[in-house]
Amino acid sequence: MSLSFEAIGTAWVIDSAVPISSELASLIEQRVESFDRTWSRFRDDSLVARIAREPGTFRFPDEAPALFDLYRRLYEATDAALSPLVGRTLETLGYDRSYSLTPAANPAPVPSWDDAVSWDGESLMTVRPVVLDVGAAGKGYLVDLLAELLEKHGHAEYTVDGSGDLRHRGPAPLRVALEHPGDTSKAIGIVELSDGSMCSSATNRRAWAGVHHVIDATTGLPTRNVIATWVVASSTVVADGLSTALFFVEPARLAAQFDFEYVRMFADGRVEFSRKLSGEVFT
Repeated sequence: MSLSFEAIGTAWVIDSAVPISSELASLIEQRVESFDRTWSRFRDDSLVARIAREPGTFRFPDEAPALFDLYRRLYEATDAALSPLVGRTLETLGYDRSYSLTPAANPAPVPSWDDAVSWDGESLMTVRPVVLDVGAAGKGYLVDLLAELLEKHGHAEYTVDGSGDLRHRGPAPLRVALEHPGDTSKAIGIVELSDGSMCSSATNRRAWAGVHHVIDATTGLPTRNVIATWVVASSTVVADGLSTALFFVEPARLAAQFDFEYVRMFADGRVEFSRKLSGEVFT
């Protein structure tokens, strides 16, 4: 059975070997709403919106530590290039609440984590208003949270697809095409996903007026060298975060902390991939 819905600005599909009950569908809807009400920078009533309006101490729900801890690890592993504090910069580049898509002449710089905020495991303390953006790993984390709900209600074989952020469980592998960022009608390869998660990121998605959404927090500007990444890992939040981190650092540096497989495509057309990759790359 399939359950389709719109959430956090994109399309979702959940496939399961057994029917999804109306009760579980309602719980999924509630979980999505709770997540969005905490993390969205596009709605006035979210916790992130409050943090953007005034400094203070803000207590987060129980899901937050895992996400903040991953961001801190990636922040350090990329020498501060990947940061959840890029929200204001994205807004001034035109990726704002009204989707103006008009970049300012001088985009706002990204504040340093240690200068702007501190996290104690339960609450975020800010010294000035900051705009959080957890787009580098947040959608993947929501995939995991919905998968946990499915498993809690007895679903052992399923696929959660958050517009390309995938978590698959089942005896048969899921064959996933790797979309060519320069021609979305083509694929540069195939990955066979077995009991794991896969996420991708590409600069042709959420691109406008010569800029895109993958921001180097050390410069406040969109990246240029890498144009697409794909990561397979045991959890979707890690796969999602690493798919962004690979725009900034070499895979070997991330492999010191994380177990994953990857494909990267560069602006000059080169493609690199891990030796353990379960699949095939065509170029």
